[in-house]
Amino acid sequence: MLEVLIDNKDGNVWDISSLVSSVSWKTKWIGAAGSLDITMVKGGLYESASFKYNNGDIIRVRRGDSNIFYGYIFSVDSGKDEAVTIKAYDQIRYLMVNDTYVLKGATATEVIKKVADDFKLKIGTLVDTKHKIPTLVEINKTLFDLISKAINLTVIATNQNFVFYDDFGSLILANVRDMKLDFYVGDDSLMFDYTYNRTIDNDTYNKVKIIQDSKKTGKREVYVEQDSANIAKWGMLQYFQTVDENMNEAQVSDMLQNLMTAKNREKKTIQLKAIGDPRVRAGCFVPVELKEFGINQHYLIDECTHDYDSTSHTMTLSLKVI
Repeated sequence: MLEVLIDNKDGNVWDISSLVSSVSWKTKWIGAAGSLDITMVKGGLYESASFKYNNGDIIRVRRGDSNIFYGYIFSVDSGKDEAVTIKAYDQIRYLMVNDTYVLKGATATEVIKKVADDFKLKIGTLVDTKHKIPTLVEINKTLFDLISKAINLTVIATNQNFVFYDDFGSLILANVRDMKLDFYVGDDSLMFDYTYNRTIDNDTYNKVKIIQDSKKTGKREVYVEQDSANIAKWGMLQYFQTVDENMNEAQVSDMLQNLMTAKNREKKTIQLKAIGDPRVRAGCFVPVELKEFGINQHYLIDECTHDYDSTSHTMTLSLKVI
């Protein structure tokens, strides 16, 4: 059984586990805060006139020894009937506000630390990304956009992937290679349904063009890499990017090769429906076996939804190859 607690921040902590009829916990690898949707029934705590639930209250969900969600109520929806729906987000929701930052020579790790310090957010383990970004300018953009840009520039420069998320109240930055699950999902293991999609319609490119302008010399350098075989197969799909003039030729060449490696391929996505396991979240690497398509490899979990009710726990996983 799930333990669901609401902390009013005034000294009162309420156990509403027996009132909750359903819980849905969602995480996404990139672009969104972790969210929690619960449906509860009003009543059962009338003996205490002080019981309440308001926006900003802390909500915590655990199952046995497993920490599932720690976040803050952002919406309460109730009506004439007894059902109340509550939506909460984890700490990343507080990064969805705008500001302006101009940073030089900072790593993605240092960017996260600075933002967390500026906005009084709690951090946990942050892997050292090491790559120093020459210049990072975000004007009137969300804090999350700033952090995502820093991570994306690091991915392009290092050809390593990272996941940034909130783990039960602490911001975490991890290398995806350290997020491998030690069990598989697929034929004969947890899965009860799936869909499989292959596409070149989303972030697939077989030509990369990089432009570097120099204000000092007034010259423009053009760097191009392409895959003629895939151009013949798919037609030309060009990815275009400008880069900082302070990058040297070797750095630009590395970026060119890394972009081609990352984007010059058919995108394959799988959605699995399976028996739930609380260790699974977006950003994890999970071994997948689907004999029908000859699949037996690790996939990155792009999106993960856990659904709990009184009798079951299931999860829906959207997977991608990186």
